[in-house]
Amino acid sequence: MNQIPCALTIAGTDPSGGAGIQADLKTFQEFTCYGMSIITSVVAQNTTGVQDVHHIPINMIEKQLDSVISDIPFQAYKTGMIANIDMMEVIVQKITPLNVPYIMDPVMVATSGDSLIAEEARNFLREQLLPLAALVTPNVPEAEYITGESIKTVNDLQQAAEQIVVKHGAGAALVKGGHLDGEAIDILYDGNKMHRFSSERIDTNNTHGTGCTYSASITALLSKGIPLPAAVKQAKDYVTAAIRHSFSIGKGNGPTNHWATRPEEVKQ
Repeated sequence: MNQIPCALTIAGTDPSGGAGIQADLKTFQEFTCYGMSIITSVVAQNTTGVQDVHHIPINMIEKQLDSVISDIPFQAYKTGMIANIDMMEVIVQKITPLNVPYIMDPVMVATSGDSLIAEEARNFLREQLLPLAALVTPNVPEAEYITGESIKTVNDLQQAAEQIVVKHGAGAALVKGGHLDGEAIDILYDGNKMHRFSSERIDTNNTHGTGCTYSASITALLSKGIPLPAAVKQAKDYVTAAIRHSFSIGKGNGPTNHWATRPEEVKQ
């Protein structure tokens, strides 16, 4: 058994460093968790949007999974961008028997608005992958797609979180309210109880990679044995600081600051 907590991310890349695999690994490092990664797609993107996508061949995704699984045990894993059904099927085949917590960030659309996965893959994700997740972390548009219901209020967030667990089979649901007005309120339904996490809304366009960073934070904390509500609270505090001290770099939506909780002299 590893003495060091290990976590795995399965997702696409971001060469500009703010989202995807790169953001996940930065986040794992900040939480002193040994991070590993399976690349599903190589994405040409930056703060302004997605320019192109190259999907890794399925047999190479399978070989990456075999390499990690055969060598280094991990205590939690997350998925981000999984572009098509073939990718999803091989991930299910390889990972499910390991019986470790699965955190699904149901990445469908980039911060810039660019679609990242095919429509049929969205359906497969909702119907086949979501019931395997210990936690799913949709934002408002993603939760609206999963539930088929409009989300305008905090009460809607609660209803969506409960529906994702009760109707769609996730172990728990964290529905993020960043797209709503007012305080930034997220609702966690763990199958028994509603938990509410709120923070001030920060006036910035620098939110590139926020969802990746949030879900990676939770994954790292769960790999260390932190209970789910406490892990979400710590992750919420971390991502809020990362947005508060985000970087105004690039020509579009700048990235969050992954070292924002370090001493003041290293913050922007």
